[in-house]
Amino acid sequence: MTPNRFSECLASLRWTQRGLASILECDDRLVRRWASGEADIPASVAAWLETLAQAHDAIPPPQGWKRRQNA
Repeated sequence: MTPNRFSECLASLRWTQRGLASILECDDRLVRRWASGEADIPASVAAWLETLAQAHDAIPPPQGWKRRQNA
C-alpha cells in the first residue's frame, strides 16, 4: 500500500491518523511515518484498511431517513 492509498483509505473511512493509532493501540508517530512513507505499512494493516475502505465505499449510508429541511 502506498502512502497515498493509505490516506485515501483513512479518508474513505473518515478516520484520522490519531484515530487509527488508537484503534490499533500503537503510537501515533508510527501511523504518521506510514502516511509519510518513512515506514512501510504492514501487509496485515494494509489489507485490513483496504477491505474496510472498499466495503465502506460499496455500501453507502442509508438515505431517506433524514429530517426534511424547511424550503
